[in-house]
Amino acid sequence: MEYNSTRNKLIIPEYGRNVQKMIEYAINTEDRDHRNKLCKEIIRVMGQINPHLRDVSDFTHKLWDHLFIISDFKLDVDSPYPIPTRESFDVNPERIQYTDKKFTFRHYGRNIEIMIEHVASLEDGEKKDRLIKLIANHLKKSYLTWNRDSVDDDLIIEHLKVMSKGQLKLNADFKFQSSNDILAKAKSSSGSKSQSNNPSNRNNLQKGRRPRITLTSDSNNPSRNTNPRNNPQNNNQRNSNQRPGNFNQPRKSN
Repeated sequence: MEYNSTRNKLIIPEYGRNVQKMIEYAINTEDRDHRNKLCKEIIRVMGQINPHLRDVSDFTHKLWDHLFIISDFKLDVDSPYPIPTRESFDVNPERIQYTDKKFTFRHYGRNIEIMIEHVASLEDGEKKDRLIKLIANHLKKSYLTWNRDSVDDDLIIEHLKVMSKGQLKLNADFKFQSSNDILAKAKSSSGSKSQSNNPSNRNNLQKGRRPRITLTSDSNNPSRNTNPRNNPQNNNQRNSNQRPGNFNQPRKSN
């Protein structure tokens, strides 16, 4: 009997022991033409074992790469794709470069800082004034996300001044939106999103969907009564199947 402890290690366990044995047999085959035919049949079997790989764009290319990996890159055949090497799979991934820029106020985020830098580069005019007002109200909204008890408008103005390095200034007659209005709009927007994400609501909005018909019971027509408990025929049949006697009375002791 052959035990797993005495067998070779499975390089890609998803293909199983038999596929690896077939590849090992192909490696030891001396005839190159016969070896090429064997590898094509092995590729066909590998595709049947893992049909989920057929959704991948380079399905066949991936199978050939797996073939060479399982053979420990010892298989010498005519591949329709570039033959991979061991070094091509041992390369470490490149290090991801993270930004070193620090946030002025972390609770506002990086995107609002980019917006402030863009608005600060614009020429003075009505468009710039309108964008400054929108940014100021957005800062207040972001501040309320973390502190809903109270918010000071003068503090928001000071934060805008610091983040824009004094380049963005609000008009003297500018008034912030009230905290209640901002929270109400945020609550209504979140509620509309939850309703749109409801599967039942999405199904009802599909085109060509027939309206749901609710059948109601008709007391004058027992045959149309949808509730089996209210059907007299069912009640008679249920009563006939019950045991006779009054179960509410206590049993008589012998």
